[in-house]
Amino acid sequence: MTEETADSLIPYDDIVQEALRAVVGRVLGEIVDSGSELPGNHHFYITFKTGAPGVSIPDSLRERFPDEMTIVLQNKFWDLGVDEEGFTVGLTFNAIPAKLDVPYAAITAFVDPAVDFGLQFQATVADMAPEPHDDAENDGSEQRAHKAVIESEDGSNVVSVDFGRKK
Repeated sequence: MTEETADSLIPYDDIVQEALRAVVGRVLGEIVDSGSELPGNHHFYITFKTGAPGVSIPDSLRERFPDEMTIVLQNKFWDLGVDEEGFTVGLTFNAIPAKLDVPYAAITAFVDPAVDFGLQFQATVADMAPEPHDDAENDGSEQRAHKAVIESEDGSNVVSVDFGRKK
């Protein structure tokens, strides 16, 4: 028996990434279906690659966040729209309204700190590893990002999912 792992001819990593990104779409879709009201204390931190194909954000935000940014869907957002490819949402940044279009493939993290749930995704755009950045600080975000996503230190292609609850 050999210690070497065989290369898979089935793209398991891609399949799992796509399935977990569909979780984001389903959650956002349920919010839209309920009148765009977040239930209870639920709110979302969504991190995405600003330079990924299909991302549409104002130039001022792209200049401030050339690689990656985190938005907060909590109190002040509007026109949330969801389809099979991604979502659109209206937010304010420094009291200036903006519309963002974000494909699911651009998302690198999705966190709901109210229930300590988080998903972390591999960047689908080659060589776009995350760089340190400031939070977007869109208006209405009273809380700072909660680190519910566990980062892999061994560089593996394993998606970390934390279903734990705060005690």
